[in-house]
Amino acid sequence: MPAKSPRDVADDALGQLVERLTTSHHRRRLRRVAWTTAIDAPPGGWAEGAPPPRSGNVLTVLVDGAEALQAMADGISKARSHVHLTGWHITPTFAMTRGEQPIVLKELLAEVAARIPVRVLIWAGVPLPVMQPWRGDVRKVREELIGGNNVQCALDARERPLHCHHEKTIVIDDRIAFVGGIDLTNFHADRWDTQDHKPRGAVGWHDVVARIAGPAVRDVAENFAKRWQAITSEQLPAVASPPSAGDVELQVVRTLPDSTYPQLPRGDFRILESYLRGLRAAQRFVYLENQFLWSPEILAVLREKLARPPTPDFRTVLILPAKPDTGGDDTRGQLGTLVQADGDGGRLLACTLYAIGDEKDWPVYVHAKLGIVDDAWMTIGSANLNEHSLFNDTEMNVVTHDARLARETRVRLWAEHLQRPVESVAGDPAAVIDRLWKPIAHEQAERRQRGERATHRLSMLPGISRRSRLLLGPLQGLVVDA
Repeated sequence: MPAKSPRDVADDALGQLVERLTTSHHRRRLRRVAWTTAIDAPPGGWAEGAPPPRSGNVLTVLVDGAEALQAMADGISKARSHVHLTGWHITPTFAMTRGEQPIVLKELLAEVAARIPVRVLIWAGVPLPVMQPWRGDVRKVREELIGGNNVQCALDARERPLHCHHEKTIVIDDRIAFVGGIDLTNFHADRWDTQDHKPRGAVGWHDVVARIAGPAVRDVAENFAKRWQAITSEQLPAVASPPSAGDVELQVVRTLPDSTYPQLPRGDFRILESYLRGLRAAQRFVYLENQFLWSPEILAVLREKLARPPTPDFRTVLILPAKPDTGGDDTRGQLGTLVQADGDGGRLLACTLYAIGDEKDWPVYVHAKLGIVDDAWMTIGSANLNEHSLFNDTEMNVVTHDARLARETRVRLWAEHLQRPVESVAGDPAAVIDRLWKPIAHEQAERRQRGERATHRLSMLPGISRRSRLLLGPLQGLVVDA
């Protein structure tokens, strides 16, 4: 390994210093609002406090837009009492399905709102027109959505400075809820994509959504009711606990910044707690799909696992965007520290996805926020692994310890990404990683470096090396959370 340049040495030293300052700042902030349990979470178990884990649920994992958006549209169209929707942003003309007669968001909501209440709560946007979406544009979106129909739409401007409302949920009749990463918009990119990820002349999109039925729906519904009341002053009817619908135990966890809503002045930081519990308990493997990875708290756990693996064949696989819309250098720098922690152990694999065309390949934007540990713990939701999502934006995830469901989801996703039949990826995770993941990812990366056409959608994530560029991630975290 070549010696580091003075610039790299200085970057590492400053990065480590800023990372320590950032984590200290987070601890002080959580201490002020009596939430240090989130950062000091022990390995394993459920997040403390309310809402608790609830048994008797069905959880259906919906992968990619074609499947997830169709399920959402079907559920909304069949609503009997109300539809409540939250999001970061929406596009009224967004086509939730494709084909000769696509289901368009505004038309669907207007049709349902003609017979039952439909309430939509989205972020009000950036206060100044220096970034997007800014508030003037969001107000126009609201007017377009509610024009000529009974849809109610409120804009939530109770964000922390430099942050937003990022959770994406749909509650239907307090019986069914969708929690995940997909916003009903084509803003920045079209969220509709198939699991084949065929080239479509634009960036592709990979995402994951959880559809839940059963008692845990109540927690999603009550979260909407609290936020809606804070913004509109309308108090919604009390949410009744849905009856048991299955055998899956679930916990709804969220990020809700302190001093944002009067009903919860201390906030809620149990997505951070849940991730730390799950990752600290890891013994065999960690599998993460995420848009960003630069949380110092999360990276500290991953570095420890890689430097001192709990088992000889421990593995970590990361699926990240080739070119994230923001924070690309931050994520690359943090991944450099994971490479250093792994050394020559071969325990870390960071990958991305492409739609392979005849003449050109298109990145598949990894927007999923999913974690699976040891086929024993799984989370799906809207939270990225950065300071925004774990401390400062509103977010919602679901967590389960259901081993069958975690394994089925992992195997299904691996079959999609590796372009292999389910049975060929269903063996021991470490063996599958070594036998399939590594050869495919390395081969495709080498082909790209030689200027040859790729033959597979999976590839090593470009730009990763032992040169950490550590400073950027912690520095941004410290600035945005100051």
